[in-house]
Amino acid sequence: MTQGADAPTAVAPLLALLQLERRAREAQSVEALGFVMANETLSLVPYRQAAVWLESGLGQVSAVSGLPQVDPNAPYLQWLTQLCRGLAHAHADTTPVDAGAAPAKTSADWADWLPAHALWLPLKDQLGRRDGALLLAREAPFTEHELAVLAEVTHAYGHALAAFRPAQPLGQRLKAMLRPGRTRRRVLLGLLVVCLIPMRLTVLAPAEVSARDPFLVRAPLDGVIERVYVQPNQPVPQGAPLFSLDTVALQTRRAVAERAYDTAQETYRQSAQMAVTDDESRLKMAQTRGELDQKALELDYTARQLARVQVKAEREGVAVFGDVNDWQGKAVTIGEKVLLLADPAKVELTAQMPVAEQVSIQAGDTITFYPDANPTQAFDARIISVSYAAAETDGGVLAYRVRASFAAKDLPRLGLRGTARLSAGWVPFLYHALRRPLTVARQWIGI
Repeated sequence: MTQGADAPTAVAPLLALLQLERRAREAQSVEALGFVMANETLSLVPYRQAAVWLESGLGQVSAVSGLPQVDPNAPYLQWLTQLCRGLAHAHADTTPVDAGAAPAKTSADWADWLPAHALWLPLKDQLGRRDGALLLAREAPFTEHELAVLAEVTHAYGHALAAFRPAQPLGQRLKAMLRPGRTRRRVLLGLLVVCLIPMRLTVLAPAEVSARDPFLVRAPLDGVIERVYVQPNQPVPQGAPLFSLDTVALQTRRAVAERAYDTAQETYRQSAQMAVTDDESRLKMAQTRGELDQKALELDYTARQLARVQVKAEREGVAVFGDVNDWQGKAVTIGEKVLLLADPAKVELTAQMPVAEQVSIQAGDTITFYPDANPTQAFDARIISVSYAAAETDGGVLAYRVRASFAAKDLPRLGLRGTARLSAGWVPFLYHALRRPLTVARQWIGI
């Protein structure tokens, strides 16, 4: 019967401890947590007075047992604040305190405000940083058993109080990490390792699949394109018509040339008849003969020009140009480029490496092409040549022209656009990260 009667008595302190820890975790504010610490700790350990000290700012008493709110101007609170400041400066761990161990400025008035014995209980977080303290006071000293129980409950109080700590600014966190000690050495060692990680120096450049050794189709003479017979990217057999020029002007010139030839021929015939009896007409016949030959040449030239107004494909291939409407009805000059005839099986990659992103590459290096039409596909190509001088692209950017041949048998479609990744040598991560800022700084500073 004795053991059954003592069991609830032995379990009661444990239940009180668990209830206090739960109340501390459920506190919605620092004020609510301070009220729990100052008043409800009494259910675990008897005391007459309690005060909660917070380290924020210069330090302040935030809660006192028996009072719903604290008045910082009250004499008791002013004395208690001075006492806690001295204890916080002198003691970092749990320490019994009395009038003799109190700070000099507060020991004389100890008997007026507190009982003979007190206990200073710092409230720390998981890292051992102190956010405040709990001060308990009574007439009798605290026993070893009570100190052990208070150590457990103040550990829970410290954990709950740390949850209300405002987020520390990034600068302060970095400053704390770089304080002399093991943590700083680890951080600096980690930064050094990260800075020395080797990385491939790469740059991204716009690229397009272009024809290799295409056949250039030019305008055969000055005129206006009357009709285009093919569509962009259309396969064209050899001898098929590509486009034709307007023949109105040439037909008129041919008609004039024919009339001039007929006139010269009649003049020559008359001079030949008169040359039989007249020596002077014999001399004139040679002149008219020359004029007849000249008109014959002009007529032949005009006829040959009419035969060239329709341009045909000299070899098979795919017609490469922009749009039919861009050329139909457009005036062209002799030798002006109209379209290309390309072989789909003979393609290469043309990339435009911006001058601002220039890296050291050379013929034989490998680049990777990522087409915009299929983001999951990639093609490897080997650099054939890099232009010596930069030229302005269609987008108004100065860039070096890089030509590369595809290594795989599965070639991309002609005219496909995308992004090429140009890779140079291996460099430390620090150089890779600071390369662009250093380039801009040199341009401004001039070093």
